[in-house]
Amino acid sequence: MYQYDAYDQAFIDARVEQFRDQTRRYLAGELPEDEFRPLRLQNGVYVERHSPLLRVGIPYGLLNSEQLRALARVAREYDQGWGHFSTRQNFQLNWLKIADVPDVLAALAKVRMHAIQTSGSCVRSITADHLAGIAPDEEIDPRPFAEILRQWAALHPEFSQLPRKFKFAVTGAKNDRAALRVHDVGLAFYRDEGGEVKVRVFVGGGLGRTPVLALTLHDALPWRQLLNYCEAILRVYNQQGRRDNAYKSRIKVLAQHLGAAKLRALVEAEWERIEDGPSTLTEEELARVCACFAPPPYEKIVDEAPALACLELQRAQHPAFARWLERCIHAHRQPGYRAVTLSLKRPGIAPGNVTSDELEAIAALADTYSFGLLRSTHSQNLVLGEVRLDALFELWRAAEGAGFATPNTGLLTDLICCPGGDLCALANARSVPLALAIHEKFADFERQFDLGDIDFNISGCINSCSHHHVGHIGILGVDKEGTAQEWYQVALGGDQGFDAHLAEVVGRAAPAGDIPDIIEKILALYVEVRRPGERFIDTFRRIGIDPFRRRVYGEKARPEKKYA
Repeated sequence: MYQYDAYDQAFIDARVEQFRDQTRRYLAGELPEDEFRPLRLQNGVYVERHSPLLRVGIPYGLLNSEQLRALARVAREYDQGWGHFSTRQNFQLNWLKIADVPDVLAALAKVRMHAIQTSGSCVRSITADHLAGIAPDEEIDPRPFAEILRQWAALHPEFSQLPRKFKFAVTGAKNDRAALRVHDVGLAFYRDEGGEVKVRVFVGGGLGRTPVLALTLHDALPWRQLLNYCEAILRVYNQQGRRDNAYKSRIKVLAQHLGAAKLRALVEAEWERIEDGPSTLTEEELARVCACFAPPPYEKIVDEAPALACLELQRAQHPAFARWLERCIHAHRQPGYRAVTLSLKRPGIAPGNVTSDELEAIAALADTYSFGLLRSTHSQNLVLGEVRLDALFELWRAAEGAGFATPNTGLLTDLICCPGGDLCALANARSVPLALAIHEKFADFERQFDLGDIDFNISGCINSCSHHHVGHIGILGVDKEGTAQEWYQVALGGDQGFDAHLAEVVGRAAPAGDIPDIIEKILALYVEVRRPGERFIDTFRRIGIDPFRRRVYGEKARPEKKYA
């Protein structure tokens, strides 16, 4: 993890005190609401349906056990004793009082956490591959570059009042686990044939009301030009992005309006003016930041065979352990180690929600098994990234006892879900009750394992906080005027990754009570027509959406033109 120095600590401490004074003046009636609103947003504070929400940043998904315990304390002392991990790899407190927010931020600053630019029309928290630095398919560890971007963007005077929010995602792996193509800027780091670090730059992706996949703006950007090129992108957006219409203000709209060639020409003209300027990265600066991401003190394990043999015996004796190994364990570049998903998708509990007691239990697991280090994922789970092979069985026992060993990673019930109408003022429908209903209907693990990998995403409104457009199965809460029921639209065939696809709507919206049965029909057809080893998304791409439409709506099924 990045290690704060005295400057970093002074920076966030000063920011806390600045916001404390702004909050004091607002509560005293000295600062009008319209002036306070942008200030609180850039400090991560929303006003939601019932109370203020604070979004705490977890830069590129990395945190440690000390920080997890701090989140547990503030949730217990200032909130209702629980919080929520979001698809932006952040942590949200949902029931705060505005007057308490400065104290919460001060407590978090002591463990090097903050909420700066987790909201507002600025560069938001940067997300990353949750296996960054440890994945075997990784060519370049993107975390140092993400940290450099974070420092560059924090309170950048030119980019603090953009037309709308702006989101970066990074990866250095051959497989995109960071959903680069649905971000305003996606950065893929790799080595060229000569061993030089280059960056593939995707621009103009985004979901919401108008889902768009990002364009490729540069295929081989030299790493030293990273900040200069990103600055050029943001300058073009700042100058040409629309400010008269919030629905048309994202860079995705500008990118689609201009097209890749014209947007590239504008960015490169701006880049030419600042290329090799003060923001050009140096070997020294990269080395300084890379030093913060040195690996933990791994034990040297030359031969994995003894641990693997023991695991096979334990697997045979404990079927539940075998299921957990199959779904929750991930390959590691360090011999003798694995990464482990702790599932936050449990029966009867909203996806991504954890209590203060549970956060402390997870912190204890991290201390015991993973050098005190954790990662949050955009699928709303947590990962212990540094677990010894010979400790997996013991960890499983401990995680099972704490409630985090559900063996459903990547399966149907590992669904992504926003808070929806239970908390969010923007939502058209509640997401959580539907998620719980799906979890209950498909709870049988034998069936889940038979169905295999399925990305299932539920959003309570068109803003797509749960990325329903790129779910293999995506659910959208829609607004049906004149009815007391909540209605949902089902879409199929979305997929993230370098070869991303947007989902297609199956048909007309249906009330909440019908959705589990509609999903049942869709999955039944998949099981009937799939080929050996074929995933749901593979079957969908082979046969198309029409057979699913007919199965759900009968022969009178008609195409739906509108995006989910």
